[in-house]
Amino acid sequence: MKEKFYITTAIAYTSGKPHIGNTYEAVLADAIARHKRLLGYDVYFQTGTDEHGEKIELKAKNNEKECQEFVDEVSDEIKNIWKKLNISYDKFVRTTESHHKEIVQKIFKKLYDQGDIYLDNYEGYYCIPCESFWTESQLIDGKCPDCDREVELRKEPAYFFKLKKYEKELNSYIKEHPDFIYPKIRENEMINNFLKPGLEDLCVSRTSFKWGIPVPFDDKHVIYVWLDALTNYITNIGYDPDDDNETFNKLWPCDLHVVGKDIVRFHTIYWPIFLMALGLPLPKRVFGHPWVLAGAEKMSKSKGNVLYADELCDKYGVDVVRYCYLHEISFANDGTITEDILIERNNSDLANTLGNLVNRTIVMVNKYFDGKVMRNIEDNPLDNDLRSYMESLNEKICQKMDELKIQEATELILTACRKCNKYIDENEPWALAKSEEKMDRLNTVLYNLIQSIRIIAINLQAFLPDTANKILKLINIDDKTYISSKQFDTDSDEIRTNKEEILFKRIQ
Repeated sequence: MKEKFYITTAIAYTSGKPHIGNTYEAVLADAIARHKRLLGYDVYFQTGTDEHGEKIELKAKNNEKECQEFVDEVSDEIKNIWKKLNISYDKFVRTTESHHKEIVQKIFKKLYDQGDIYLDNYEGYYCIPCESFWTESQLIDGKCPDCDREVELRKEPAYFFKLKKYEKELNSYIKEHPDFIYPKIRENEMINNFLKPGLEDLCVSRTSFKWGIPVPFDDKHVIYVWLDALTNYITNIGYDPDDDNETFNKLWPCDLHVVGKDIVRFHTIYWPIFLMALGLPLPKRVFGHPWVLAGAEKMSKSKGNVLYADELCDKYGVDVVRYCYLHEISFANDGTITEDILIERNNSDLANTLGNLVNRTIVMVNKYFDGKVMRNIEDNPLDNDLRSYMESLNEKICQKMDELKIQEATELILTACRKCNKYIDENEPWALAKSEEKMDRLNTVLYNLIQSIRIIAINLQAFLPDTANKILKLINIDDKTYISSKQFDTDSDEIRTNKEEILFKRIQ
């Protein structure tokens, strides 16, 4: 049986159309999921939409729509953007689905019945956009520490979850599992900012609005958004507090949660404690990825610096957008995407380096050998160096992907393209073509280039799937498995090429 790999994004909040900072996460998780599939894992990739909360109730009212109508429209729009970005999810979940609501109510009642949830009164500062309560000491200049917006003083009856009860257990777990919070900088933030100061019990219900899942035994309250949203990772794979489920037992624990660095707190403090209370294993790893910035600032509609992925895809192409997401945002530090950067990467990396390599190689095979090169191996230092590098490419990329350093993995592919272009310049195939005596050498050079392009394209599948498939069709390669990219030579003694195609057009 294949080894399972369960990966999730955080579910997107349906308060409006997601900008590129929100959609980056879906592409990042998709690249990891595709990579694991190519390695032979039985991948289950889950994403979706988070559809309850006061912010959505207010948004729907301002748009003169019923809440369900409003979230239906936004969820559909998000799903369409995911489709445009070529996100290969296995399930798109929605927190307004009846099954999810039923299991969330069962979870709430189980936690209440075992004494982990109790009724009290809440007084604190509330940020509507973040759906978060804060104490006065946590505010920064009287504003929300997460988004720098105004907060409101709220007082209302609420149910609370006993976070303090599990604080020691969570501290021990984090110490014993150094890969649980990734990268290390996020772990340090959680320990220093939240665990060391000590946890406060968590408000898990609200009475000041109605758009949420009702508390099953007290319909004056709706279940607070984080207990509702976080549990999507188990409610949609078969978890039921009252019943055993084969699919759930197969998939859980999750192998990787991919979330923005601003919600690592919810995924590495609240979520594991909920799971501890339910007697369930914790996720193996939570990856808190950095932000996508517009220039030097975080993207914000109020600042007028918002870009949308679907519009950029229409303008520049899906794989150009995917490439910039994966190449411009590093493992731990925020990165910038602008239209100027998209154009620059399209022209320099994709058109000049990758596209030009593929195009001119196929043009030469078609021109000099009528679209067919034969296996012809020579003991030549230039050839040996290229072959050795290409045979090691897959292993290097796999190492970077295991470390979740996706940017560095894409750079390895670009480096391989540069090495091939250098090999062309060193061998000067156009000069070899002028001598009949050097046609065997020319065949060898082009054969080595085609095999190198095959290896590059196979490894490119996780990142730019459409482009990778185009390249593999151009050189008539059917075996697209990662294992085949570890060997420089294929089983066939000949490789045939199709008519050349411009993969990326330069943008003026």
